Amino acid sequence: MAAPPKKAFPLRLDPALYAAIERSASADLRSANAQIECLLREALARRGVKLDAPVQARRGRPPKED
Repeated sequence: MAAPPKKAFPLRLDPALYAAIERSASADLRSANAQIECLLREALARRGVKLDAPVQARRGRPPKED
């Protein structure tokens, strides 16, 4: 099952904030985009907003076809 497409949109951030996100992402071995998504999910969870778990992309080789 393929993951649904993600919504793309421009986001303007203060350069110092983006630098802090990049440092945090690097420490967590994530991209800045994935870190922003993770931080937003955590913030929403603290506010009591329930979201479905994110659909994980399939990794590795596709299964062999017979």
